[in-house]
Amino acid sequence: MSAATAPISDTLVDDLTKGAVDLHVHSGPSVMARLVDHMDALEQASAAGMRALLFKDHYYPTAPIADMLRNKHKGGAEPLGGIVLNNALGGFNVYAVEHALKLGTRIVWMPTVSAANHIREGHNKKLLVAKSEMRRPTALSAVDEHGELKEEIKPILDLIAQHDAVLSCGHLHISEAWVLFEEAKRRGCKRLLVNHPPYTVGAAPKDVKRLLDLGVMIEHSACLYIDCRFKVYTPEQLKEWIDTAGVDNTFFGSDLGQANCPSPVEGMKQIIRTCLSLGYTPDEVRRMVSSNAMRLAGIGDNAPAKAA
Repeated sequence: MSAATAPISDTLVDDLTKGAVDLHVHSGPSVMARLVDHMDALEQASAAGMRALLFKDHYYPTAPIADMLRNKHKGGAEPLGGIVLNNALGGFNVYAVEHALKLGTRIVWMPTVSAANHIREGHNKKLLVAKSEMRRPTALSAVDEHGELKEEIKPILDLIAQHDAVLSCGHLHISEAWVLFEEAKRRGCKRLLVNHPPYTVGAAPKDVKRLLDLGVMIEHSACLYIDCRFKVYTPEQLKEWIDTAGVDNTFFGSDLGQANCPSPVEGMKQIIRTCLSLGYTPDEVRRMVSSNAMRLAGIGDNAPAKAA
């Protein structure tokens, strides 16, 4: 990596956006205010030459939507789906997970808005506010009173391993994530992910070695570092994370689609520009916005074998 000295051209940013993969798109419809719907997001990504994007909603599985759009919208960015194990889907609901995986889900997130850790954080931050009042969530933790992984999660891990899908710790606290990832690895899960580790999850750069030893990849949310109402960290803090984990263990999702924010595509362009300004080479940036996410999510040549 060499220090960036020349001005960063729009042409270079646009070139690095081509082939990019965004595994963290919050398009609508949603009970939360959204800037774009799923079709808008897909069309914008396709126009920018992106390779794929994955729709994430905190309240419903998105694989059926991705499948429908894939059949109707050929030749552009590939739409992908996931499922988040919040109260709306029954929490740690093995039946919901099985159904989602059989429909092609690529990422299974542990609870986010229903996570006990998220709820504790949300008392002060008012995280992820819905457009209208919602029923108070029932707090979900991955561990029991003895710090052991809850039994109902284990068959979910078996399904994720069987389908070679991605397991994310969602908004669990890092102390729960250790227990989750260790059991997941024992049960054959090979694609492990922590999203925005310093935000909500409560991880620190000192935790990186242990995460990497478990085979966990690190996704940073572009919205936390760019010119956006969600920005809470500096580029220098991002650089510490990247340099600690290494370029090949790091990738970006926009974590955008919300109202009054940049679009997901614009978010990816801004984080590309940020990384270039930090001195990362175009090749390093391309790995962090494209090939690393493709490897994790099983896109293209990285695709998993079909499960029964």
